[in-house]
Amino acid sequence: MKPLHTLAAIAFAIAAVAAQAMPPAQPVSLKGEVLEARDVDTYTYLRLKTGAGELWAAVPRANVKQGAQVTLVNPAVMHNFESKTLKKKFDKIVFGQIVDPAAGPAAGSAAAPAAPPAKPIKVDKATGPDARTVAEVVTGKAGLKDKSVLVRAQVVKVNTGIMGKNWLHLRDGSGSAADGSNDILVTTKDIAVLGDVVSVKGTVRTDVNLGSGYTYAVLIEDAAVRK
Repeated sequence: MKPLHTLAAIAFAIAAVAAQAMPPAQPVSLKGEVLEARDVDTYTYLRLKTGAGELWAAVPRANVKQGAQVTLVNPAVMHNFESKTLKKKFDKIVFGQIVDPAAGPAAGSAAAPAAPPAKPIKVDKATGPDARTVAEVVTGKAGLKDKSVLVRAQVVKVNTGIMGKNWLHLRDGSGSAADGSNDILVTTKDIAVLGDVVSVKGTVRTDVNLGSGYTYAVLIEDAAVRK
């Protein structure tokens, strides 16, 4: 498991998946001309010419050529970010996903989260010593901090391929929407789709601050997901 302080390095681009944070009232985007593109592993770094001047951006790896006009959705700014792969430190960089206005998010980028299922959710609790309901994790976060939990629940929101991880919101019918105890955010490298009933096992993290006003009272980090 990665320590808590490294979580921000992979999560600052996911404002859309934050149930506990207030999202923007309207979708936010950034447009610019590609002046330079550098591919590393699963990401592409872009030097962009925008209406506000030049800046660097990072997106899930994409086939982008110099001179192309691109639009980034869900942009999030990070200051003093260092790319060990590029051996370069950025005073300011924007993380987001490239989108084609006509076709929607590019392949490999994160799709916008879909609405939860309309019918009530009722998923039986997992079994075993680490088994918890969603509400038990949320309301019992203090005692579960940095401990492993097993949760069985339904996937109600999905954002994939953001900074090397997938971001899932799970509900099992426990808890209350009024206090947010009915929903838990999970980070994972495994794949799940909207509507899947899954078992996830990961480590509980609490009071996660990603900057830019986005905070999480509790989430389950680096989970293994099984259907």
